[in-house]
Parts: sequence; structure tokens; C-alpha cells
Amino acid sequence: MKSIIKIPNAPSPVGPYSQAVRHNGLIIASGQIALDPKTGILNTTSIKTETSQILKNIDSLLNSCNLKRENILKCSIFLKNMDDFDKVNEVYSDFFKEPYPARETVEVARLPKDANIEISFIAGE
Repeated sequence: MKSIIKIPNAPSPVGPYSQAVRHNGLIIASGQIALDPKTGILNTTSIKTETSQILKNIDSLLNSCNLKRENILKCSIFLKNMDDFDKVNEVYSDFFKEPYPARETVEVARLPKDANIEISFIAGE
């Protein structure tokens, strides 16, 4: 049976979906963009700023489930511009330590609210 995770200190969904779903010991999180959870404003100052805000939002979701970054099994990163790959990796490598989660990074034409990056994840309890 699945249960929905909805927390106030992470951005509300911008569409008809849940922040995350818990099912059979897994947390499957929807894509996060760099929305400030307090203001709802998307900060696109730089790709590093966007990535950092997304990772803070991911921490909030994890904390609400009593999980840590080490519980993340896989991340999916969607970039508007693959030229930002190295900058994203700089911030990402400060957030995660070895052993790293599995991951893919793909370039996409457009993201919600014209964000430059979106990250989703799957974590195990």
C-alpha cells in the first residue's frame, strides 16, 4: 500500500502530483526544482544556486521521512543545458559522499517554470 508524503518545508507541487510516495520501503520523490519553500519563488541566479536549493529541498523531504542522504539509491537529473554538467557536479559532490547513489543526467528542452535543472530521487528506508 502506498502512502503520500506531503510536508510544509518543501515546495508544493506545481501540478497534480505528490511531493513523494512511500511504498514497500521505498521513497519515490517527484522532481524538485529550485523553489524556495517559504516564498514559492524560483531562484535562477545561477545553476549552482538552483542545484543547492534543490538539494536543500531534498534534505527536507528526507528529514520528514527520518532518512538521510545515504538512503538515496538513485537520482535523476534533468538539465536544460548540458554545458552546466560540471557546475552541477561541483555542488552535487559536496552534498553526496561515497558510495554515491546511481544516477543519470539528461539534457531536456524545457522544465517546469523554465527552471534550468530538476532532480528526482528514490530512497530506501
